[in-house]
Amino acid sequence: MKHSLTMTFILLGTFLLAQFIGIAILYQYIDPLKSAETGKIEFKDLPIGERPPVEEKTSFLPIIIAILLGTGLLLLLMKYNLIWIWKTWFLLAAFFALTIAWDAFLPTILAFILAFIFAVWKVFRPNVFVHNITELFIYGGLAAIFVPLFNLFSVIVLLLLISVYDAYAVWKSKHMITLAKSQAKAKIFAGLMLPYKLGGMGKPKAGMKMKKVRIAILGGGDIGFPLIFAGVILKEMGLWQSLVIPFGALLGLAVLLWNGKENKFYPAMPFISAGCFIALGVVWGIGLLL
Repeated sequence: MKHSLTMTFILLGTFLLAQFIGIAILYQYIDPLKSAETGKIEFKDLPIGERPPVEEKTSFLPIIIAILLGTGLLLLLMKYNLIWIWKTWFLLAAFFALTIAWDAFLPTILAFILAFIFAVWKVFRPNVFVHNITELFIYGGLAAIFVPLFNLFSVIVLLLLISVYDAYAVWKSKHMITLAKSQAKAKIFAGLMLPYKLGGMGKPKAGMKMKKVRIAILGGGDIGFPLIFAGVILKEMGLWQSLVIPFGALLGLAVLLWNGKENKFYPAMPFISAGCFIALGVVWGIGLLL
């Protein structure tokens, strides 16, 4: 088992909560008037500008290219210790994603102010609570950008390609392990960081010795990609169908955590994607029965 039973349940519960928060954000972005006019689900505009104009059938291509380029750039930044550039990049990404997420429930100006405060807090004064609470909302904000760009075919292809890439990056090239360790060390990790003991994150006060605290981590992509998949199911099929997907993703992650070994890195996306596809099969099966 990769983590203790208690930490495994905490990690799984936090993952599931992030999925449902993300679906709630996406649901708030549905435009009922446009949807009634077109007869299909349409989404409202974002508070930060228009979504990129891409073709739904091939939208996985620019996303994959952007991920590869972004990963390469981040590896270079870490190699040459240009942490300040990564911090600036991470700050802007967190700010925009939180603005989008909170604009779904709050007035735009309030969402803007809160997103700025929490993004700065997250990057420059990190602690376990601020980091993980903001992570719960960030991926819903990102999903609100990307879900309207996909259809069912393209999001399935995206998950397949990401799963292959994740397996290669962890088991073969191992550059994803290097990236995760560098981010965790710099305390600007994109994803969940759950210490076994409180106080395991944040900067030590003057005169204090740093104690090593075991941390359970789950990369941001492992949260974001199944959420995008669930969002596309929401768009193409409906709300209850989308709510089934997180349980399939949870199953895949649970299998990995249960069978994984302590202090070893594993690619989570192949397991999570398999769980998503199983959940999609369940949705289709229920649809046939109904």
